[in-house]
Parts: sequence; structure tokens; C-alpha cells
Amino acid sequence: MLPVIPELLATLLEEQYGTETAQRIQAGYAIRRPVTLRVNPLRTTRPEVEAQLTQAGLTWKNVPWYEDAMIIRSVREDALQALPVYEQGGIYLQNLSAMIPPLVLRPQADETILDMAAAPGGKTTQLAALSGNQALITACEKNKIRAERMQYNMEKQGASRVGMMMEDARRLDDLFSFHKILLDAPCSGSGTIALMEGEPQRRMTRDWLNKTAATQTAMLQKALRLLKPGHEMVYSTCSILRMENEDVVRKCLARANAEVLPIEHELLRHVPQLPVTLPGTLCVCPDEMHEGFFVARIRRKK
Repeated sequence: MLPVIPELLATLLEEQYGTETAQRIQAGYAIRRPVTLRVNPLRTTRPEVEAQLTQAGLTWKNVPWYEDAMIIRSVREDALQALPVYEQGGIYLQNLSAMIPPLVLRPQADETILDMAAAPGGKTTQLAALSGNQALITACEKNKIRAERMQYNMEKQGASRVGMMMEDARRLDDLFSFHKILLDAPCSGSGTIALMEGEPQRRMTRDWLNKTAATQTAMLQKALRLLKPGHEMVYSTCSILRMENEDVVRKCLARANAEVLPIEHELLRHVPQLPVTLPGTLCVCPDEMHEGFFVARIRRKK
């Protein structure tokens, strides 16, 4: 018998989305997703990855909206972790939804980029790869153990232009300024529940969710102060609850000279979407391939 989701989460999903969509979300929680990976062009090539997969007897499926992403069926993570290309940093195991924020941010050469909650480094290394290691990235992580793990991943993935700061990004001096910012904010994880993995009940209370939303709001407000006028940032969470997503963005836009820009990417034609209350934002529905995820593209006005 599968574990059940927290009672409060079931109530919130019903209130926010209605019965039919809430049932669709819970069906997504109950599916075991295949392993997905991202090829790291800083360490290898797509043909080399394909050659090692073929040699290991593994098959894959392409992802139409991201040429570096691959879906590996009928195996679990350990089969890929045994490959030389994994040990050499040539692939990074990552859910497809988690690959979206860096794609929306579109890092370019010579841009200064802040990753405000970077550990364990999956999105940071993706930003480095997308810019061809030509963007100058600052990655913040306040927890020493998580920061050390992230440093290991940076070195393994060849992300050589990432500067690590073991610091709470909310404490950064406002004299800093960046061309682009990624804030993948700490959240409830309501989009990533995987009942087939036998997950235990999560601690989820209204008080905890309110505190989480308050932290997200403080971080986004800080991000908008650190973002150069006329430039863009991405706010994302692995939650599908409005109180952590649209509500946070809307509150911060009202206090800053900023606006939501519509996401423009091929992925919109392929990922399963949930209804949103803030036009231009994206909320991915959990399904057999994707975790639930929210993404907003925001520009600070000049």
C-alpha cells in the first residue's frame, strides 16, 4: 500500500485546483518516474554519452525541448552512476523540471550571475554549461556541509568560473549587483512527492508553510535589490502551492519596480501545466516524467 500525502496538502490542493485537477496531481505523485539526465558539454559530448549508454546496454529517449537532456528507461540511478562518464562529470542526474529555470534564465558569456540558494549545484553547473563556462557565477549556500558538497560538484562538472560564498544570500550587501539572478527558493517540496519511492509523511503545517513563504518573500525582495535595473531574474520552487509561488511573486512585484515577463521557450509546448493566477508564469504538473515546479521570469524595470 502506497503512503498517503499529508492531509493538509490534500486540502490545499483541493481548495486551489478543484477536485479533478487535485486528483490528477495525486496521480502524478503515485507514478515512478524514469531516470533523467543532463549531458555536461564542459566535460564530454552527446555522442560520447550515447556510446557509453549503448555499450552498457541502456536505451534512451530524447527530450524535444532540450538537446542535452535524456530519459533513461528501465534502470535506476545506480546503473548510470557506474558509468565512467558519470564519474568524470560528463552527465548529471536531474529531473526534467529542475532543468527549466536555467533554460529560462538564458545565461550568456561575460554576464555576472547570482545563484542565491545553489546547493547541491545542479542548476549552477547547468548555468555554467549553458554559458560555455563564460558567465561569471556567484553561488551562495549558508550550510557548510551542503556548501562542501556543492564545491565538489563544481569541480567534478568543470564549472571553473563559479565563485562560492558560504553565506545566506539575504545577508549580501546591497552594493552587489548582477546582470541575472536565479532564486530557486527553499520550499515545501509539494511538487516532488514520489509515493512509489516510499516517502515518509512530510512535516507540513500551516505555520510552517507561512514561515516558508515568508522566507521566500524575503529572498525575492533581496534578489530584486541585487538585480541590475533593466535586467532579468528567475524565481522558481519545486512547489505547486500558490502561497509559495504566485502569491510571493505578486507581493514582491508590488514593493519593487519589477514585472513578470512571459516565458518564451519550446518547452511550453511539451510540459504538462497547471493553471496559474499570474499571467506569464509556469507551473508544471507532476506526471510520469516531470516533478511539479513553478517558474517566473521577472525583470527589474529601469
